[in-house]
Amino acid sequence: MTNDMTRRWPAAVLVAVAIQAAAALMWAGGASARIAALEARAERQGTVIERLARLEEQALATRAAVERMERAMEGGGD
Repeated sequence: MTNDMTRRWPAAVLVAVAIQAAAALMWAGGASARIAALEARAERQGTVIERLARLEEQALATRAAVERMERAMEGGGD
């Protein structure tokens, strides 16, 4: 190798490493944003799941009340 090539080689390596580091930082920033969005979505779904569980319990209680009323009406007709 000539003396000129040995001077250019480290500069090219430094530029390549700098570009890769910049790309890695951009990727990490994008990943961080995606993780934050997923965490916010999971938090919103947590409240929806709680509300859904309450509604299911209310539906079961309503069904039980209707069945009791039906049995009372059937028994009172005799």
